[in-house]
Formats: sequence, structure tokens, C-alpha cells
Amino acid sequence: MDRQKVLLIFAGAWVSAALLTWFLYASTKAPKVEKTVAVQAAARDMPAGTRLRKGDLKTVSVTEKDAPKSAILDEKLAIDRPLLFPVSANEALTSSKIASATGAEGLPAIIEIGKRAISVPITDASGVAGLIQPRAHVDVLFTKTGTMAEAVTTTILEDVVVLAIGRTTELTSSSPATAATAAAARPQNQAATLLVTPEQARKLEFAKNQGRISLALRNPLDHTTASDNAATTSQAFFGTRTPDLRDNKFWAKLTGQEPEKPKPVVVEKVVEKKEPPKPRTVVDVFHGDKHVQEVFQ
Repeated sequence: MDRQKVLLIFAGAWVSAALLTWFLYASTKAPKVEKTVAVQAAARDMPAGTRLRKGDLKTVSVTEKDAPKSAILDEKLAIDRPLLFPVSANEALTSSKIASATGAEGLPAIIEIGKRAISVPITDASGVAGLIQPRAHVDVLFTKTGTMAEAVTTTILEDVVVLAIGRTTELTSSSPATAATAAAARPQNQAATLLVTPEQARKLEFAKNQGRISLALRNPLDHTTASDNAATTSQAFFGTRTPDLRDNKFWAKLTGQEPEKPKPVVVEKVVEKKEPPKPRTVVDVFHGDKHVQEVFQ
């Protein structure tokens, strides 16, 4: 074997040894690059019940293997939702630590300072056929039943915010078919939770135990109040005179219909039957030249 071939073999062995040594060093000593994921974390220490705002959140990167399974990745999923448990700064937020978008778990955190939440029973008739949804603005009407002279209806609250219908606190976007199915499955009798002041809560509680409560839906941008909140009684329809409920003209005036014309009364003529004349007996009596007739019945 000549000298040139020996040098080539030696050089190849040396290069192979160098590459093997570098590979072993890189696999054991060089830092490993792991895949990371961006999650939403608390920007400060916050107690339970805190309603999350944009400034309360920050994005942090954690390794994929260390990220919680239910970690919140998009801040939009956490904004305006209350915390169910206290969190520390830089702690990753999970869906189990904040209230659901449509549940009632975080309702206390939604109540403004100085306000109260109170529920009133409603039906399709008293709740605008189920069109009232959470965050709607309504007026509250109170009706005291009784006789025509005692019945009265008045508006006791105006521009009140609806917090929840049943246990639903948020509107959920859905297809028309899904919305129709949900409306059909909705119970006829349920409760509407309203956001009111303590004084309004007392007034509302008294009213719902003395008569019937109805809700009137209004435009959320309309914050005007009625200039005349006088109670409506029977006098608004009939004046000071109490109507006769048996009078057809009263009901025709109330419903706007023409009164029914009374049917003509047919009077049958009674013909008196004359008794036949009784037979008479005539007797001729002669007294000399006098002649007299005696009549006997």
C-alpha cells in the first residue's frame, strides 16, 4: 500500500471521529428548542368576582407541554367575564376559572355597585311573547285587579336593564333553525331578573305580591321617561260614570263594533170569542083588550 492511500484513510477516519464527537456533544450539551404556545394570563392579582377587562390580561408564552389543557388562548373569550376563583399575577387563565358566557355563575360580578338584582315572573303574554332577552331595556307595568271601579294599571319603573331570562345571562348567536327550536323549547312560565336600585327593588317586590307584573320592551338607546305617569283606571275609558256591563251599547263602544240590533218582537193579537146569544122565550099575555109580551132568558 502506498503512502497516499494511507493518508486518505487516516484523514477519513479523523473526519468521521470529529463528526461523531460533535453529534454526541450537540445531543447532550446543546440547549433543546421546545415548541411554545401563547396563552392569556392575569396581569395582576385579582380576587374572585372580578369582571375581566382588557388591562387585566396579558399574553405569555409557555411550552406546549406545560400549557393547561383548558387555557384561554384568545383574550376575546375572557373579556367581560367574571372570575370564579382568585388568581395571581402571571397565572394562566383557564375556562374553569371564569364564568361561562351564558351561565348564571358569574351574575353577582355583573351587578353594578349600589344596584340589586330581583326576579319577576313572566309569561309569553306579560313578557312580549318571549322577545325580551338579556341586556334588553324594559318598563315595568303593575296592574291591580278587582272590580271595574277598583282595577288600576300604572308604570312603576322605567328603563330597567334585564340581567337574565331564566338562567341565561348572555345572547348566543345561532342559526334561525336553532333559534326557533330554542324558542319552542322555552318554558311558558319563567323569570326575568332586573337590575334595579334598592328602593326600586322594594317597590317591585310589593307590586308583584299585590297584582300582576308586565314588561314593556323599549329601544335600548331611548332613555326618556314619560311626562305623565298617572294610573289608568276605568274612568279613562268610561268617564266618571260606572258602566253597566249588561248594556250592549257599552261593549260596542269599548270594542268599536256596531251594537246588535234587537230583534223585532212579534205580538200575537188575541181575538176574543163572543159567546152565542142565549135562547129567549117569548110569552104573549092577553088581559082583555091589552096585549103584553113577557120575555124569559
